[in-house]
Amino acid sequence: MKQKIINETFLFTILAIVMGLLVGAVVIFISGYNPIEAYGLMIKGIFSKPKYIARTIIRATPLILTGLSVAFAFRTGLFNIGAEGQFIIGALTAALLGYFIQLPMILHVPIVFLGSVFIASLWGAMAGYMKAKFGVHEVIATIMLNWIALYTSNYIISLEKVKMPGSESSYDIQETARMSIDWFKGIVGASTKVNFGMVIAVLASILIYYILFKTTLGYELRAVGYNKDAAEYGGIHIKRNIIVSMSIAGALAGAAGAVHVMGVSYRASTLAAMEGYGFNGIAVSLIGNNSPFGVVLSSFLFGGITYGGANMQLLGIPTEVINIVIGSIVFFVAAYRIFQWITIFFNHEKPQKEDR
Repeated sequence: MKQKIINETFLFTILAIVMGLLVGAVVIFISGYNPIEAYGLMIKGIFSKPKYIARTIIRATPLILTGLSVAFAFRTGLFNIGAEGQFIIGALTAALLGYFIQLPMILHVPIVFLGSVFIASLWGAMAGYMKAKFGVHEVIATIMLNWIALYTSNYIISLEKVKMPGSESSYDIQETARMSIDWFKGIVGASTKVNFGMVIAVLASILIYYILFKTTLGYELRAVGYNKDAAEYGGIHIKRNIIVSMSIAGALAGAAGAVHVMGVSYRASTLAAMEGYGFNGIAVSLIGNNSPFGVVLSSFLFGGITYGGANMQLLGIPTEVINIVIGSIVFFVAAYRIFQWITIFFNHEKPQKEDR
């Protein structure tokens, strides 16, 4: 039965992706362009050159971590819509520690990364504490914390000692705080910022899977998510587990911000609006069925569509079409029961007429 459920979930996810692509094809056709040619350019923009593949992986890396953040909270009965703010806090912390601290690389990289993860985990834990102590719904708390994170980051970056003159960004982090893979640039080009972020993201997905399904802590967290009253009756500390869950979710999103700064941007910038990594993590989590390994695969899909889809602009197709495709995929994944009803309808045996 469990294997059947897994197979059906995988099948419905694939159907949702196909339906999303079909909706995008219809929109492209209505706009007056050739969908086959457009999708051909998208695929070419992902796989035609090693640097395109590398850039797709780079685009997918922070989405894996923010997707894991949202998926982990979902598995424990919480909706972490605050991954965006936790990402911003992680990125800001990485920019500050990476610039102001001067250490050898062997110490600087782990201190910057772990420091960013720790501060972001505290940011996530605040939402968990407010829910556990005062009953504040995590959606309300995390939405407010998102805006607090954005304006706090903008204020700190605007300070004289932090802001790079003539720019809207912080000073670049030290070379010793970067997690670049310089030797790989000979294959994908010097302009492609290959880094160890993907390794961290994959290891994080394995770690989260192990915590959720192989440890007592994971069992307690999932039990709280399934049924708080039953979990409390079984002796599980509900409030503590809520705080722990949001703390781990915050740490994952903060790791995404740290990886982005340490491997790609090398700085934190003043933001006019949310960057979207945390919110896109919600879509990634849904497409991946809130599974750690599903999140990894859906991140590659998401990263491939967003990066390779930019190639469709060569035909004059607006970038909004890409968002329509992604939105359609998320819609069909969320409405997976449609596929269940269709399956039941076609598998239903109609009663035969009685012989007269």
